[in-house]
Amino acid sequence: MPDTAASLPAVLAQMRNAWMQQRPDHAQRRDDLRRLRGEFKRRLPQMAQAIADDFGHRSVHESLVADGMTVLGEIDHLLRHLKGWMRTRRVSVGWRFLPARAQLRPVPVGVVGVIAPWNYPVNLAMVPLATAIAAGNHVLLKPSEHTPRTSAFLQELLAAVFPPERVGVVQGGADVAAAFAALPLDHLVFTGSTAVGRKVMAAAAANLTPLTLELGGKSPAIICPDYPIEAAAARLASGKWFNAGQTCIAPDYVLVDAGREAALVQALREQASARYGDFSDAGDYTRIINESQYQRLRGVIDDARERGLEVIELATVDPERAQRERLLPPTLILQPGDDAAVMQEEIFGPILPIRSYRSLDEAIATVNGRDRPLALYPFSHHRPSVERILGQTVAGGITVNDTLVHFAINDLPFGGIGPSGMGAYHGRAGFDAMSKQLPVLWQPRWAGSDLLKPPYAKVARFIDLLVR
Repeated sequence: MPDTAASLPAVLAQMRNAWMQQRPDHAQRRDDLRRLRGEFKRRLPQMAQAIADDFGHRSVHESLVADGMTVLGEIDHLLRHLKGWMRTRRVSVGWRFLPARAQLRPVPVGVVGVIAPWNYPVNLAMVPLATAIAAGNHVLLKPSEHTPRTSAFLQELLAAVFPPERVGVVQGGADVAAAFAALPLDHLVFTGSTAVGRKVMAAAAANLTPLTLELGGKSPAIICPDYPIEAAAARLASGKWFNAGQTCIAPDYVLVDAGREAALVQALREQASARYGDFSDAGDYTRIINESQYQRLRGVIDDARERGLEVIELATVDPERAQRERLLPPTLILQPGDDAAVMQEEIFGPILPIRSYRSLDEAIATVNGRDRPLALYPFSHHRPSVERILGQTVAGGITVNDTLVHFAINDLPFGGIGPSGMGAYHGRAGFDAMSKQLPVLWQPRWAGSDLLKPPYAKVARFIDLLVR
């Protein structure tokens, strides 16, 4: 498939024509998903190697969990529920319109576009793609140019399963992505930064293309006074250091009750040592994706030092090696103000700001003083405290007493709100988002609506009945 911006309209027209000639039925959708699962499962080693090559180094196990398990689990969930989700659902017409009957029919919309990011380059491409297939659509995928080996893997995988008029892959840089977003697609799923999301939304607006925007932001964790600090540190470490923090729902800053900051720092230091040793090997620790991102993160740390903030690197790495491998060890920044660079934008790396609070009201006010986050992580065994946080904040998704895990639950919709996103997918939510819930009213041979015509004086008593 040609990978130029100018070729995209013709590619879309070909895919839409093919879809209109033969819209995928249940049998085809099921067969497509099964073949996709089988071929993907067979190629997991190649997938892990491609991702590792793009990152410079990425833990094979992290790739198998984040980009392997999640995709296989989502396809299994789609296969398990597909027949039920496709079923026409009867809805009430109310007594005023009897004996008519009404129904909702989930129908495919046509060609769904997917613009995938680099941080989980297979997961965040394949999950919306598989969902769109389940909903009966054809799919045009634009993988990230920042992970070229993984993008090539995806292109080869999908070409082995689908004809090009059913699933297409287009490669290219920012110019291709901009042209892609401007196509008159029937639905567009974009995962990426809030800044780019605004551009995608503006481009899609010209065609009124329906959007699912999965963006980001600063996702907070709140450690309540009752929660054990060691347990909180362990789960924060898992969420923050997985993929070296290059995760849209990684905890972006931590609010801890005043007086326990030092204990949290020590607990995180112990977690780093237990997980990665002295970083002489760091085989289980993912590197930063590219030099630009590495320098951006180093700049965030330099900004904190210039402001006189306490910066704690939880491992000592030779600077030349760190630069060569783009290895950024877990780093803590204590008590940064809102003006610090680390508190301005989503970090997207293994840097964790820690701030203290004096009351839960203060912690909640800190969260509410910022854009609504993609994720929120309350840590407490005290149910009223958790309910207070849930009742007074708004976030895209929440995991209580852990991090990241809500993303992996197939029946929980995944999506942001406001600057952190629009719409949701995963499971039924994704199937519905990429379908049209077609309302159909069936009118019988005789209907009350036949009476609603002038002269209205003849049916005045009937109208009086309707407005009771």
